[in-house]
Amino acid sequence: MRRLVTPGERVGTTHGTARAARDIVAVMRCIPRLVAVVAVAASCLSVGTSAPHLVGEGRQVLFIGNSYTYVNDLPGIVQALADSAGSGAIAVETVAQPDYALVDHLADGLAQREIARGGWAFVVLQQGPSSVELNRDTLRLATKTFAPLIAGVGAKPALFSAWPTAGRRADFPRAIESYKLAAVDVGGLFLPVAPAWLAAWDRDPTLALYAADGLHASSMGSYLSALVIYARLMNRPVFGLPRSLRLRSGATMSFDAATARLLQDAAEAALAANP
Repeated sequence: MRRLVTPGERVGTTHGTARAARDIVAVMRCIPRLVAVVAVAASCLSVGTSAPHLVGEGRQVLFIGNSYTYVNDLPGIVQALADSAGSGAIAVETVAQPDYALVDHLADGLAQREIARGGWAFVVLQQGPSSVELNRDTLRLATKTFAPLIAGVGAKPALFSAWPTAGRRADFPRAIESYKLAAVDVGGLFLPVAPAWLAAWDRDPTLALYAADGLHASSMGSYLSALVIYARLMNRPVFGLPRSLRLRSGATMSFDAATARLLQDAAEAALAANP
């Protein structure tokens, strides 16, 4: 089996021919037959990473995604915001593999097994920006496949709006639209991370939200993303959240007061514009 990625959408999307891309959509449309494919697909998609485990206590949130989620330990930052705010603890678990789309998670089966353990309040779903039609289709179809599994354990799906790469800034509107559509499809929460990045650049175009690779988030970009996710999942205000954090892993991050205020203002604006 070939991994599929559409050119220009490097994280968790599909490369290869249009025919191969249509084939994966056809598989997704034939969900009853998907189980028959899993055993073959899993051997092709396995990546040696540590087994997922729940960290902390409190309201349980499962993150399913790729390096956009695990770089800088985004779930850990969300958890640290909750720890510092004193508004209720969050326990987090991450099921994420390099360059995975949601269809890849469906194929290898680990995400479904973790969902089935139950106890989750939210399951956060993330793949690449999904601005092109094929990747939008697979995002929506995979989300629809995950949704009944999530609902079956009493949890709610939340769609983490992924940002395009630095070289494809024009793709932001369509990428945002894709995640909004996926959220509406399943009655899930829309996590307006990509809109918050745009709101931050509206306030200061020089903000370094990307890491040096122009793909992943810098620590600033991850902090901004975590503000949005925390505030929406916990239904709490952004303003007043701490600008210095210590994660359960021992990692720390800190921003000057002016930068933190700007990022919080951008997050609040994105949340208000995307209720």
